[in-house]
Amino acid sequence: MAVQSPYNRYDKGVPRSLRPYPARTLVDLVGKTAREVPESPALFFMGSTLKYCDLERQSDAFAFALVEAGVRKGDRVALLMPNVPQMIVSELGIWKAGAVVVPLNPLYTSQELEFALNECEAEIAVVLALFYGKVKAIQPKTQLRRVIATGIKEYLPPVKKLLFTLLKEKKEGHGVRVESPDLLYSKMIRQNLGKKPSLSLPLPGDTALFLFSGGTTGKPKCAVSSHDSLVMTGMQVSAWFGDVLIKGKDIFILNMPLFHAYAQVGVMATGFVGRHPLALLADPRNMDDLFETIRNLKPALLPGVPTFFNAMLRHATVFGEKSIFGCLKICVSSAGPLTPGIRERIEQLTGGKFINAYSLTEATVATVLEPVLGLKKAGATGVPAPDVVVKILDDQDEKTELQVGETGEVVICAPQLMKGYWGRPEDTAAVLRNGWLYTGDIGYLDNEGYLYIVDRKKDVIKPGGFQVWPSEVERVICSHPYVLDAGVSGVFDDYQGEAVKAWVVLREGRQMTKDELRHWCRKELAVFKVPKAVAFVDELPKSPIGKLLRRKLHSIDEMVSETS
Repeated sequence: MAVQSPYNRYDKGVPRSLRPYPARTLVDLVGKTAREVPESPALFFMGSTLKYCDLERQSDAFAFALVEAGVRKGDRVALLMPNVPQMIVSELGIWKAGAVVVPLNPLYTSQELEFALNECEAEIAVVLALFYGKVKAIQPKTQLRRVIATGIKEYLPPVKKLLFTLLKEKKEGHGVRVESPDLLYSKMIRQNLGKKPSLSLPLPGDTALFLFSGGTTGKPKCAVSSHDSLVMTGMQVSAWFGDVLIKGKDIFILNMPLFHAYAQVGVMATGFVGRHPLALLADPRNMDDLFETIRNLKPALLPGVPTFFNAMLRHATVFGEKSIFGCLKICVSSAGPLTPGIRERIEQLTGGKFINAYSLTEATVATVLEPVLGLKKAGATGVPAPDVVVKILDDQDEKTELQVGETGEVVICAPQLMKGYWGRPEDTAAVLRNGWLYTGDIGYLDNEGYLYIVDRKKDVIKPGGFQVWPSEVERVICSHPYVLDAGVSGVFDDYQGEAVKAWVVLREGRQMTKDELRHWCRKELAVFKVPKAVAFVDELPKSPIGKLLRRKLHSIDEMVSETS
C-alpha cells in the first residue's frame, strides 16, 4: 500500500508549499521590523524589555566593534552563554559583521570546550563572565585570540540589578573583569551606539550558523547552516501555527538553550519571522522563573522536551495556581520520546494544544509535526511540514523505498538542509546524497503519512533533549585503570525520556561501585553525559571482528532478568 499525501491531514489554512521563499535573512527581518514598528518588544528578560529599535541599534554597534577588533567575513565567533539578551544581540551583530555564529553549551567541561573551539576554529569568543576563567585556561590550546566578556546583570531592570550586585555578583563569580587584549561587551556597545559597519549585509546563501551534532558517527561535528535556511524553517513553523497564534503579539517563551537547534531555529527564527516577542529564560530548569514569566507576560507558546514537561507537571505551582496556565495556546515537545499521558495532562492544565515534533540538527529543523488542531496518533511524531518530504529506505539496501508500515531508515528532503559538516567532507558525503539527508533514525510511515520513530541507526542518546555520543562516554570510562571494557547506550527513562546507561567490564580482581564510576566520569564529562544507570557485567556483545554491538547491550539485562 502506498503512502497517502500527508497534506490531507494539514490544519485548514496551512499551505502545502511556501515556495518561492524570499531572499531574506533574519538580519533583514529584524531590521524591517525595527523600521516598521520600532517600539515593539523584541525580547523580555527578568522584568526588562528590549524593543526592536534597541535590538537593531545594539547589534549594529556590536557589529561595528567586532569589525574594529579584526573580525572578517566567514570568521567563526563562539558564544558561551545561557539564554540572555546578550546572546541574541551578539548573534545579530556577528551576522552583520559577516561572521558565523557558533553557540556552545556552557555546561561543557574544559576538555569538551577545547575540542569544540578547535573543531570550529573560532578566533573570538563571547562569554558570560561566569565562564571567562574556564575559557582563558584553555585558550593557549586553541586558536582563540580574543575573548569578549559580559555580565548577566547588564540587562536586568534597576532594582534587580542592584540586588544582584549586592547579593550574587561577587559570591557566585559574576564580576566582569578582563585581561588585555580581551574586551568588555558593555563597553563595545556603549562606545559604538549609532555606528554601523561599512559592510553589505549577509546574503541568504552565506553561512550563518555552526551547530554541533554527533551525526551518525558519534564524533561531534559542526553542522553548517545558511542564513536562508533559518528563514525557511521559521516560515514553515510559523505557517504551521496558522491562525492559532497571533503574529506580532503572542509571546514565545525561549527556555530551551540557544546552543541547540530546537531553540536557535525552531523557536528564535520562528519568533523573528512572525514578530513574536521572545521571553528569555536563562535556566530552563528554574521553574520559579518560568512560572513568574507566565504570570507576568501571559505567553502563548511554550516549547520543551519530555524532561521539562515532566518537571513542570510535578511542581507545586501546577496544583496551586492552575489558572495562570490558561494563556498557553500551544506547547511543543521535541528531542525525545513522550512519556505516556503527558499530552492529556498538559492540555487539561492549559486548555490549549500540545503537539509533538521531530527533526535533527543536520536538517536545520526541517521538521515533522503533529497538526495543532487535527488528528494526533499515539506513537507518531506527526507529518512533514510544508516543503519537507520524508521517505523510508531499506537500511540494508538503501536504493529501495519501503511501503506503508515497513521499517527502515528515515531520509528527508527539504530546502533548508545543512550545507554539510565543517571540514569533514567524508562525513558529509555519508549523510547528504542527491539532495536527501540520511538521518540514521529508523522508522516507518503509516498510510496517512504520519511518521513513527522506532529506533536509531545512529547511536546518539538524548537525555532531556541533550545529545550524548556513546563513544565519548565509553572512552572516559575505559580510561579508568580498573576498567577493561565498556559499552554505552540509551535506555527509556520516565523523567528524561532517555537516559545514559553504561555496561562495564572490570579488570580481573578489581572492584568499584557505581558511584565511584560516576565520580570518575564527572571529571571529564558534562553532568548530562554521566551514566544514570550502570551495570557491571562479565562481557559485552561483540561482532566476529570484535566490534561492540550496542543494539545487543539491552539483551544483557534481559538475560540477567531471566536467570535471576
